[in-house]
Amino acid sequence: MDLRKITDAFSVSPQIEVADVPAIKEAGFRAILCNRPDGEDAGQPDIAVIEAAAQAAGLEFRAVPIVSGALTEANVDDFNAALAEMPAPVLAYCRSGTRCTTMWSISQIDRMPEGQIVSAAADAGYDMRGIVAQMSGQRGDRS
Repeated sequence: MDLRKITDAFSVSPQIEVADVPAIKEAGFRAILCNRPDGEDAGQPDIAVIEAAAQAAGLEFRAVPIVSGALTEANVDDFNAALAEMPAPVLAYCRSGTRCTTMWSISQIDRMPEGQIVSAAADAGYDMRGIVAQMSGQRGDRS
């Protein structure tokens, strides 16, 4: 399991397994957010199996599956709602953690300076300079 802290309230991970859920709980997470659709790769655990394990461990679970390369406004809205409603800290997972970090970066454009978004993502090993520049260009400079 490769947990990467973005902020005190939000971390990301590549695909998790049912066997990882107790360690996620022990690490202090209160919720798991799945950003990966079922069937993306052969052999990945179904969302329902991870959800059942999370609930059995006393963790809140939400799925906001996002098809890689096909991000929609509804995805952004659903992701923002999940972060607003779920107890922190939240662990979000997808295939590599990049999709989750991208979604978090988008969600923070109006909430924190662009440099902080890029830095937090970079500290976790993700380069979000492009998406932050693209989103800030669409919404105006928020630095």
